[in-house]
Amino acid sequence: MLTHAKQLVIGVLGMQGDVHAHQRALEAAGARTVIVREPDELTQVDGLVLPGGESTTIGMLLERFGLMEPLRRRAVEGLPIFGTCAGVILLADDIAGSPQPRIGGLDVTVVRNAYGRQVDSFERELTVPSLGAAPLRGVFIRAPRIHRVGRAVEVLSETDAGPVLVRQGPLLGATFHPELTPDSRVHAAFLALVRDP
Repeated sequence: MLTHAKQLVIGVLGMQGDVHAHQRALEAAGARTVIVREPDELTQVDGLVLPGGESTTIGMLLERFGLMEPLRRRAVEGLPIFGTCAGVILLADDIAGSPQPRIGGLDVTVVRNAYGRQVDSFERELTVPSLGAAPLRGVFIRAPRIHRVGRAVEVLSETDAGPVLVRQGPLLGATFHPELTPDSRVHAAFLALVRDP
């Protein structure tokens, strides 16, 4: 287990998505961040964030740049990983109707682009009891929907459309973009998970 005195080093996958917004949120929560694009950079981080983007493209880039297998290995070894939007798709064991490359490890079934196109993006207040009484603003952009959760998966927040924030051991997944608001509580919760998975 990591000591509380050590400043955590959190990698942010630098393939697509708002990498710098994740870095800002993680740094606001007390971590040092590095951008990860090479397999050897995975050995230098205490945890990893998978930003949004286009999950099929990110999966292909992970394979092309030799990151997919090292990432799968690190996930099996217990590296804490936080996936947002496309990131949770990459962590999912099952992607409805798609054989696309993925890391896996999170026992959920996700449906890609479940709410429609970019113009159908929306924001809503979310209740996340583990983060306190104040609501959390959820930004959903071409968001996936978590259709099924396995027994080992803890649902941390859900709406009438299903779970939107889930955890399974050291894996955390959000179907929304917490990095796009000034509220860094989800990133702080991820850092707590990294310290004590």
